[in-house]
Amino acid sequence: MTTVILSFNAFHADSAACLVVDGVLQGAIAEERLGERQKHSPAFPANAIRRLLTDAGLRLRDVTHVALARDPKANQAAKMAYVARHPLKAAGAVVEHLSRNRRTQGTLEQLAEICDEDPATARFETVGVEHHLAHIASAYYLSPFEELTAGFSYDASGDFASAMAARCEGTRIQVLDRVTLPHSLGFFYTALCQFIGFDEFGEEYKVMGLAPYGEDCHGDLMRELVRLDDDHWYRLAPGYFGMHEGGESGAVDDERRILMGRLYTERLIQALGPPRRRSDPLTQREMDIARSTQVRFEEAAMHCLNRLHRRVPSERLAMAGGCALNGVANARILRETPFTQPYLQAAASDDGTCLGAAYYCWHQVLGQRERFHMEHAFWGPAYPDSRLRAVAEASGCLIQVCRDDADLVETAAGLIADGRVLGWYQGRSEWGPRALGNRSILANPTLATMKDTINAKIKRRESFRPFAPSVLRELVPTYFEQTVDSPFMMHVVKIRPEWRERLPAITHVDGTGRLQSVDQTSNPLYHCLIEAFQRRTGVGVVLNTSFNENEPIVDTPEQAYDCFQRTDMDALCLGRYVLVKPEAR
Repeated sequence: MTTVILSFNAFHADSAACLVVDGVLQGAIAEERLGERQKHSPAFPANAIRRLLTDAGLRLRDVTHVALARDPKANQAAKMAYVARHPLKAAGAVVEHLSRNRRTQGTLEQLAEICDEDPATARFETVGVEHHLAHIASAYYLSPFEELTAGFSYDASGDFASAMAARCEGTRIQVLDRVTLPHSLGFFYTALCQFIGFDEFGEEYKVMGLAPYGEDCHGDLMRELVRLDDDHWYRLAPGYFGMHEGGESGAVDDERRILMGRLYTERLIQALGPPRRRSDPLTQREMDIARSTQVRFEEAAMHCLNRLHRRVPSERLAMAGGCALNGVANARILRETPFTQPYLQAAASDDGTCLGAAYYCWHQVLGQRERFHMEHAFWGPAYPDSRLRAVAEASGCLIQVCRDDADLVETAAGLIADGRVLGWYQGRSEWGPRALGNRSILANPTLATMKDTINAKIKRRESFRPFAPSVLRELVPTYFEQTVDSPFMMHVVKIRPEWRERLPAITHVDGTGRLQSVDQTSNPLYHCLIEAFQRRTGVGVVLNTSFNENEPIVDTPEQAYDCFQRTDMDALCLGRYVLVKPEAR
């Protein structure tokens, strides 16, 4: 009998779904890419579920297991202890917890209706997996590791925990320890992010980008806020943070943006002064706070990972959770801990928990030993050539129809080398938050003006934010001081000094770049494009940023063309159809 596992996470930010058939991943999609296309959508992933089943030629009646990336029964003792200590503060959190349980159960009962099927035909078994266990499973079970591996997950919170350490071997994941609320490195980082004025959900990466502009002027305060000792993973100082006082974790405003409660208290304001309002200019004070926040976060990460290695003495590390998106810390972990073989799944934040729940079900519930290694991130939707051609023909642009892949990459490489900004839309979309060469905007990294051009005219975002280098995997040691295989753009690495001035558009103020290593197996077309660019310029690196403009990454060819038209992109490679704006000819 065929085993069909449909897995999803919902009712909090980054809802998503995936489909696994007989242990093989068929697809994975974040809900934000479809439907209303709202960043970090907390909506039930109905569109993602329907798309996954349709693309696989399956119906809900074929699904044998539904895996959920949450377990309401997890960490009950810690929850009850917290309620007993803080009955007034915890009341809202209890209400939220019960409400999410009701919505989850109600949705399972309505799943057949969502899929337009007769409920009587749905006979799936439901499996719930604790939040951080799903995170670790998403990294370990999708990794190439089968020997002893350390597993670690950390984020703001999930199922009342903020971190988990595990020993992984074969198909077994043994939970060693947890950190429960109110202690949370994710809450610490987000609270300071809000204080700096980045108060919308998911803006922590801006603090990481701003930090190199500042000095570590607040180290003493940060050491007070996050306490590290031999007996604990980490502890937060009481009185500075206001997390877990309730509020609807998936609530949105009239513009469908996720509502966030303030995570810092008046005591932090007394220590640092008035918080910056979002509309205020950034000053050196905010840069210094960002720097001190990043420094203390990295120190805490090093403390945790060294502590973990003492429990799991292996060179292999499978890591996930929202905090695992901190690429600066990830690269430092490889430099300053015994872990030298990392695997970080492409969707390390909460969207990725659906993958972990699915593969936990496959290995632990069903007892299957066959492993699946996720070597690339291209698990989203694709669209037929006929649809791409229709969009191109209706555009009114000058169109070049490329004969084959070789013609396409030579044409695209020539445009990039000539200083054109290129939309690159190919194949299946990426899984996770990064554009990795299928839904990307590409440019020449050797041009000093390119970063400001893209920030101002296309992305329309803060000028301090850097762009990522996509580099041929075999040339990583040529351009970077640290040789890291980073196919999912999870490491921020120092660029070699002799290349920093030659690659100004992707070199951040501190001499780093958020590395994507591109190999011939996982994305042969993108690899060929960078090779073609290298033949023209002598540089095996291109500037890569996500194909969007203050929205989720484009999904359909129509969305790609709309983004191309309303921004100052020069050209668009829509499959084999190359569109060039008149002014760019």
